[in-house]
Amino acid sequence: MKKRKWSGWIAALLCGCLLAGCGAQTEIDDYATNSVDGSDEQGTESSVAGDNTTSTGIPKDEIKVGVIHLSDPAEGSGYTYTHDLGIQGMQQNLGLSDEQIVRKINVADTDAAATRTAIQECIDEGCNIIFTTSWGYMETTAEMAEEYPDIYFSHGTGYMSNGKNFNNYFGRIYQARYLSGIVAGMNTETDKIGYVAAMDSENSEVTGGIDAFALGIYSVNQNAEVYVKVTNSWFDPEGEKAAAQTLLDMGCDVIAQHCDTEYPQTLAQERGVYSIGYNSDMSKNAPDACLCSVIWNWSAYYTAAVQSVIDGTWDGSNYYGGMTENLVGITALADFCADGTEEKVEEAKKQILAGENGVFDGVIETNTGETVGEAGKTLDDATITGGINWYFKNVTVVE
Repeated sequence: MKKRKWSGWIAALLCGCLLAGCGAQTEIDDYATNSVDGSDEQGTESSVAGDNTTSTGIPKDEIKVGVIHLSDPAEGSGYTYTHDLGIQGMQQNLGLSDEQIVRKINVADTDAAATRTAIQECIDEGCNIIFTTSWGYMETTAEMAEEYPDIYFSHGTGYMSNGKNFNNYFGRIYQARYLSGIVAGMNTETDKIGYVAAMDSENSEVTGGIDAFALGIYSVNQNAEVYVKVTNSWFDPEGEKAAAQTLLDMGCDVIAQHCDTEYPQTLAQERGVYSIGYNSDMSKNAPDACLCSVIWNWSAYYTAAVQSVIDGTWDGSNYYGGMTENLVGITALADFCADGTEEKVEEAKKQILAGENGVFDGVIETNTGETVGEAGKTLDDATITGGINWYFKNVTVVE
């Protein structure tokens, strides 16, 4: 599909996502938070184009969707929970039955054999499109896409695809991270801000998010420092809890996260300090601590992807949406945010949507004293998704 077609799908389907909960068997309470202003005219469809091949389509009543989850979506408010909200939204938007959705939960993305087994079970149960939602599933998904060329595979995060029956989907979450950094920078009193990170600087997805957050902080508060504690796991409840405790013990009075559980939020509330949620609206977990949450609206992508298989318009293109496509954003700010926070966020948001702020703009100083980027330019998508292996100058990694 071409750029405008994907962008239009995402923008249009957001409206369906906001309304989808009305007929649901169980209420999905996060749809109403996944609203971001902006036009789809500036959208970027992908970083790697497909080969523009199309199929004859699959009748809707013959569609069966598989999804591989890292954890149990019923057990939290984080990454897996939010992806499953997207799957539920897609199901409701397209009118699919429960029997047309196959979920495989608690599949460790560090276990290639378990990943292969879960995908094979989806295939054996008749799935004709399979979403694998975590970074570590990538290589196994790529292998199985080659083995089963008539099945569609779509992998979340990562970078691999074959331009045919295997694509990659992710988003410009760094845009929302930047806005949440403004919130953190405006609300810290100790100028110590914590960040629980799943992976270290070798992973550009996590590191780019940290840097965007740190740049947002620096734009409003040049005295604040960001302290990062890495868990080295995409899902590790005990490790995430311990990391959050370490940062809070250091005196961090705002804590953000790129991890699955809500421990950074609930521990911040216990300590009487602030937090920035991730994936879904985490104010429900920590109503007295959560300043805002960085959120995904995955249902917009999942609906468009499955619809393209039904229509026969799937072409293997990768998807890389952002605030313009309503894929990412931040929730409304808590009413206890410092005066002026909302105004600063809105100002930056308008600049991002207008293309005046690319977040990674100009010459950027790292925490080792080196520089990246060029004056008058912004980092390209390939660098942002695969080449950010450095930290901004106000970031310190806690061992």
